[in-house]
Amino acid sequence: MAYTISDECISCGACADTCPTGSISDGANHYEIDADSCIDCGACEDTCPTGAISA
Repeated sequence: MAYTISDECISCGACADTCPTGSISDGANHYEIDADSCIDCGACEDTCPTGAISA
């Protein structure tokens, strides 16, 4: 199961910078994770300053 980003995201880009597979990109309202390329490593969750990312 891939990680997801909630509306708590402030679009700071910290998660995208730490994603080893480049699965995170800027979406319409906040950053989004591509479930097909996410490897569930958790790097993004650990980096998010608002806690907007969860498994």
